[in-house]
Amino acid sequence: MGCVTMRDALLEKLRLSPARLETLNAVLLNPDLRVISDFLDVVLKYGTPQEINHRAEEASQLPVLLEQVRRTRPEYLADLEWLRQARDSGAFIRIQDYRRKVLGGKADRMEFPDRYSVTMEISACQYFPWLMEIARRAAERGEIMPARFIRVRNMKEQEADGDLPAFAAAMQIIGASYVEQLDTRGSDGSNIHLGGADTLIGYYGGVGQPNHYPLKWLDEYLYYYTRYGVRQVLNVNPGTVLVGYLLHRLGVDIEFKISVTLGNDNPYSALWTLLTAHLFSRDDGSTPLVGFNWSNSVNNETIEITAQFRKALGLEDLVRFEHHVTETWKGLVIQPYNRRDDILALADHIANLSAKHEGGEPEVEMSRQRPSDVQDYYRLKEEILATGEWETLTLNFQDKFDSLNRTAWALTERGLSFTAARNLHG
Repeated sequence: MGCVTMRDALLEKLRLSPARLETLNAVLLNPDLRVISDFLDVVLKYGTPQEINHRAEEASQLPVLLEQVRRTRPEYLADLEWLRQARDSGAFIRIQDYRRKVLGGKADRMEFPDRYSVTMEISACQYFPWLMEIARRAAERGEIMPARFIRVRNMKEQEADGDLPAFAAAMQIIGASYVEQLDTRGSDGSNIHLGGADTLIGYYGGVGQPNHYPLKWLDEYLYYYTRYGVRQVLNVNPGTVLVGYLLHRLGVDIEFKISVTLGNDNPYSALWTLLTAHLFSRDDGSTPLVGFNWSNSVNNETIEITAQFRKALGLEDLVRFEHHVTETWKGLVIQPYNRRDDILALADHIANLSAKHEGGEPEVEMSRQRPSDVQDYYRLKEEILATGEWETLTLNFQDKFDSLNRTAWALTERGLSFTAARNLHG
């Protein structure tokens, strides 16, 4: 038997005893603990997991969504029909043709590393008309439509004005994933002691969902899941992350993305996140954690180190690393901020990676009379219209779309792969 080194001895001290798992099970299965019983009370309000999933599946059917649109915003039906016809007629550029557009005839002789295809992601696509604007432009100019859309619009507002079912229907037509942010979040007044810029430093302890708010978040999720088939939501708090894991363990097919606001900014915070994802995964290995948004402070080494144990935990194909290429000009980071070179350096060896575009190119943003501002995400549509800023905010979103297409072009120039809306681009 070989000599045991000090490193081996130290590693052995990290081994977890099976008794620890038994203690954990004893807590989770204790019907007298309110932390679990209160959680189950909310779930059972909507039925069994099988009933909940069935209702969500029915609600997400395209004819059902279109009927919702007809009742709330019938003028959107013509847009959705245009989108369907444009898809079916091949109005959008195919990936191989796009590669020829960038590289010429040599594209046909090249092998692109599809194993490491980078998902094209845009945030935040607040309004259905914005989606239609970039779709028409993409069809006309041979541009790339995102494979992933992030939305942080007020849920009740978009439910009332018909955007919610229209957007969900459009995602099915174009073949893209989308994420909604529920109204139960730290900026909703949940912390009664904080509010406005004069208490901004109070949020540094976390955006927060205090006290009963994880249960409120759960209730809100199940409402939109069963009524509109909204499956994938943003998650901004450790408590609601755990609630998502528990709900998935019960059998409800929730999916969520961990938001940048949760602050995963180093390999050890990522290890904690992915260990719990694995711990609470189902017996088939599946997890509700499908998106992992890094803090904008990370570097490529952080992502590469984390990719090692993501793969070791069996999560490489399940959990997407989402990394900001651009950010809104105001309210988030010191500008100029552009991390495209990071994506280009990672795209030949890190699997399941997305390039998230949340702002325009810095040189474009600084030229705008009113550049993009993260605070616009939380404004009501009626207030934006009343101030006459609708066209300005639409232009801000188009700048993000331009930025996304620059990334697609840069990847292609280097012989690297990207994933766009699958039903449009092939």
